[in-house]
Amino acid sequence: MRTLKGKTLFITGASRGIGKAIGLAAARDGANVVVTGKSAAPNPKLPGTIQSAAEEIERAGGRALALALDVRDEEQIRVAVEAAVDRFGGIDVLVNNASAIFLAGTAETPPKRYDLMQQVNARGTFFASQACLPHLARAENPHILNLSPPLDMRAQWFAPHLAYTMAKFGMSMCVLGMAEELRERGIAVNALWPRTIIDTAALNLLGGDELARRARRPEIVADAARCVLLREARTCTGNFFIDDEVLASEGVTDLSRYAAVPGGELVPDLFVEPAGG
Repeated sequence: MRTLKGKTLFITGASRGIGKAIGLAAARDGANVVVTGKSAAPNPKLPGTIQSAAEEIERAGGRALALALDVRDEEQIRVAVEAAVDRFGGIDVLVNNASAIFLAGTAETPPKRYDLMQQVNARGTFFASQACLPHLARAENPHILNLSPPLDMRAQWFAPHLAYTMAKFGMSMCVLGMAEELRERGIAVNALWPRTIIDTAALNLLGGDELARRARRPEIVADAARCVLLREARTCTGNFFIDDEVLASEGVTDLSRYAAVPGGELVPDLFVEPAGG
């Protein structure tokens, strides 16, 4: 059985939520996890720091390196990548998870929020990928995985929150272009997105406890990510995966254990139709 044992994962936005869950899933295989994010000091509004996430990852069986990183700064990205390579000898996987969200219409979106989403989501993904490329090219089964939605140009996904959609689709456009660009080099580039909303700190800030009770836990995305990262890079690239479809392809169809509240009615995530819809 293939595992991520000994592989090095560089994960952006890994101090909490989906990024941390992916790190923990890899750690249980015995992977090296580079935990990056802006949360180097405790924040009363947000749980966890890069240090606390790294400690959890090491308790789960992995080796961890916590690095403060603002993905809007390409020099910080370069320094973090070099530190990761110095510590672990290379990079096998890049997970572009760092994201900024502001759900508002055109008239209600201030320039500061627009710029933040573009800089973190699309620009951060592009330059993190660029910085990791030389090291991924030397890896045995290299993967870039972006936590971004399928590219679907229907107006229904744009009209309610145009700026956010543009920023997230920017990450997905990186998948579309880089997968083809890097195909001959054997570097896989894929996207992964949840079918339902996920119980994270960001969701709690947006919708509170009531919405969180109708979500799934981050572990469903992490388990799907692990499945993707174990696939052959040369033949698994350019895909826009949905978490439950990945798990179904691996024979996992009972998803009840991932529910934040057992038996609750789940809310579909943005950018995807409900299952069977």
